[in-house]
Amino acid sequence: MSSDFEGYEQDFAVLTAEITSKISRVPRLPPDEKKQMVASVEKELEEARELLEQMDLEVREIPPQSRGMYSNRMRSYKQEMGKLETDFKRSRIAYSDEVRNELLGDDGNSSENQRAHLLDNTERLERSSRRLEAGYQIAVETEQIGQEMLENLSHDREKIQRARERLRETDANLGKSSRILTGMLRSASCREMCAHKCSPGIP
Repeated sequence: MSSDFEGYEQDFAVLTAEITSKISRVPRLPPDEKKQMVASVEKELEEARELLEQMDLEVREIPPQSRGMYSNRMRSYKQEMGKLETDFKRSRIAYSDEVRNELLGDDGNSSENQRAHLLDNTERLERSSRRLEAGYQIAVETEQIGQEMLENLSHDREKIQRARERLRETDANLGKSSRILTGMLRSASCREMCAHKCSPGIP
C-alpha cells in the first residue's frame, strides 16, 4: 500500500512543479497562448486534486499506529495545493489587468510590474526546488526504513531456525535417553528373575 502512496507522491510532485512553471509564464504570453496556458493549468490542477484524493484514500487504509507520518505529509500537500490555486487566481487577475491596460493604452508602470513578476517567479522556483528536495528526502527515508525492516526479518528468521535446531537436538537426546532407560530397566528385570530362580529353597 505504501508503495502506491509513494507513487502518487512522485506524480504529485512532478505535476505541481509543472503547474508552478506554467503559472509563472501566464502573464508574459501573447493573448492566444495565454488562453491555452490557462486551460492547461486548470486541467492539471484538477489532476492534482484527483491525486490528492487518491493519496487520502491510501492514508485511510494505513493502520492507525503508522498513519501519523502520512497524515502530516497529506496536510503539507493540501497546503501546497491551496497555494497553487491562489497563485493561479492571482496570475489570471494579472492577465485580466494586462488585457485591460492594453485596451486602454496604459502601460501601468511596466518596469515595476516586470520586477514584481521576476520576484514572484523566483519565489515559485524556490518553492518547487524545496518540494523536490523534500520528496527526495522522503524517498531516501522510506528506503532506509524498508532496509531496516528486511534486516530485522532476516534476524528473526535466523532466530527461528536456531530454535528449531535446538528443538530437534532436544528431541534426539530425549529419544536416546529413553532407549537407555528402557535397556537399563530390562537388564534389571532379567537380573531379578535370575536371582529368584537361583535362590535355595525355591522349586
